[in-house]
Amino acid sequence: MSEESNLYTFENETYRKTYWHTCSHILAQAVKRLYPEVKLAIGPSIDEGFYYDMDSPFPFTPEIMEKIESEMRKICKEKLKLERFELPRAEAVKFMEEKNEPYKVELINDLPEDAAISFYKQGEFTDLCAGPHLDSTGRVKGNAVKLTACNAAYWRGDSSRQTLQRIYGIAFPKKDELDAYLQRIEEAKKRDHRKLGRELGLFTLLEEGPGFPFFLPKGMVLRNTLLDYWREVHKKYGYVEISTPIILNQDLWHRSGHWDHYKDNMYTTVIDGEDYAVKPMNCPGGMLVYKTEPHSYRDLPLRMAELGLVHRHEMSGALHGLFRVRCFTQDDAHIFMTWDQMEEEIQNVVRLFDEVYSVFGLTYQIEVSTMPEDHIGEKETWDFATETLKRAIEKMGKEYVINEGDGAFYGPKLDFHLADSLGRTWQCGTIQLDMQMPERFELEYVGEDGGKHRPVMIHRVVLGSIERFIGVITEHFAGAFPAWLAPVQVKVLPVTDRAIPYAQDAAAQLDAKGFRTEVDERNEKIGKKIREATLEKLPYMLVVGDRDMEAHTVSPRTRAGEDLGAMSLDAFMERLGDEVRNKTI
Repeated sequence: MSEESNLYTFENETYRKTYWHTCSHILAQAVKRLYPEVKLAIGPSIDEGFYYDMDSPFPFTPEIMEKIESEMRKICKEKLKLERFELPRAEAVKFMEEKNEPYKVELINDLPEDAAISFYKQGEFTDLCAGPHLDSTGRVKGNAVKLTACNAAYWRGDSSRQTLQRIYGIAFPKKDELDAYLQRIEEAKKRDHRKLGRELGLFTLLEEGPGFPFFLPKGMVLRNTLLDYWREVHKKYGYVEISTPIILNQDLWHRSGHWDHYKDNMYTTVIDGEDYAVKPMNCPGGMLVYKTEPHSYRDLPLRMAELGLVHRHEMSGALHGLFRVRCFTQDDAHIFMTWDQMEEEIQNVVRLFDEVYSVFGLTYQIEVSTMPEDHIGEKETWDFATETLKRAIEKMGKEYVINEGDGAFYGPKLDFHLADSLGRTWQCGTIQLDMQMPERFELEYVGEDGGKHRPVMIHRVVLGSIERFIGVITEHFAGAFPAWLAPVQVKVLPVTDRAIPYAQDAAAQLDAKGFRTEVDERNEKIGKKIREATLEKLPYMLVVGDRDMEAHTVSPRTRAGEDLGAMSLDAFMERLGDEVRNKTI
């Protein structure tokens, strides 16, 4: 498809965002037609669809949402032309005051003095908006529009301000695209890691610690298995493991620059009359470890990995299962190197990422995030670092997109957006190039020339937050973890009480080989045992009855319902062992 023919399709992000932005205005117009007393706030497009924040004297119930949706379809059929116009500030304020739209008045008053104050009109409805929009409401297919949810939202994200209602919606150019999307959303609901976490006994979140997850016994098995693999692959790639304190004095965070850029997200305390902070990231501690002994160029690159528990103050409304928490373990690594080692080290990290993500069947896209407005260091250094990142991955044949202004405050970065089995993306891995922190912490190494030199530093995570990654793979696998990762790999199901000793002996042999095994000794029919074990999403069930005892066999079944037939226990253990060793998905 040519670039020009792609211009007005959803493949074009600009067109897609414009389409959804127009839908938000259609939503607002529908609400104002039906309920004139509702006050409008803002209504942007988002990554998937659009929303509009509104101040309503009544809740938007499902019945009301259906009425609004129906009115939106009518507006689409009316093919109303969207017309842009501008007003001077005083006239714009008066215009919105006459419409009794106080939130719009506030927005106008907060615009810069030299801002163009623009509006879009469609039929009887006019909204304050910078645009852009489609040229007609008829461009939106009314039968492919769906309002998906209504949640509370603070005006301008400020918890001290008015609580509004946020109506979310989605729309596509074709009805079958909407149907496919809604089907995917339904599947995502079934895979919700919060739901599966409860059902599978992995983790829980309690009111005594909002945002602080509790991992349950099976969740700890999953977590520790994941971390065992993490340690295995990091040893292979030449990392050493360290651990740094959770609480460090406030002077350290001023020196690193985190206090100036991150203090609102940090927890603080006082110890012996001195100010301390609970670490929101591991980096400064890693640099202190580097400084504990002198280094030569022969020591570099030095790759130090850390599974560090960090705490960040998140707003209560932003908390979401394991995806957004207040404490989490970050699988950090800090790599100290010479300037001429930078490209190779970036590529070495990408090779590690490739190996890890492939184990979980996850693909990715790369974003190069450039210098933000709030940064430290000179532009020339930033430009050099950014070009180094680009060049390193270009030489590996990797494609990327530019994410302007989203780098860390100390350096540009590569962000890895993982695609799961439903096509959703999750930002997990990141590689951040840093020439600022080594300067601030006066890090040194002795070069070949015998002189002292400043190393360059890479910050990187592969899984990101361990908690969040567990949430991602729980939804990716729908709780049906591959055998190597499953908390329970085999459940032995005796058909009768007579078979219980035989089942216990089989379980003991499996345990001796290192397989995670349980026995269902309940006095229940075998059909019920199989159904319940299937709901637990266990990789294998071993059904054992009289014939198995006589023949010294077991009868394995998979969670997909496949009956593998009678075989020796040794043959089954060989099969399972191959799956675990190869990390078969």
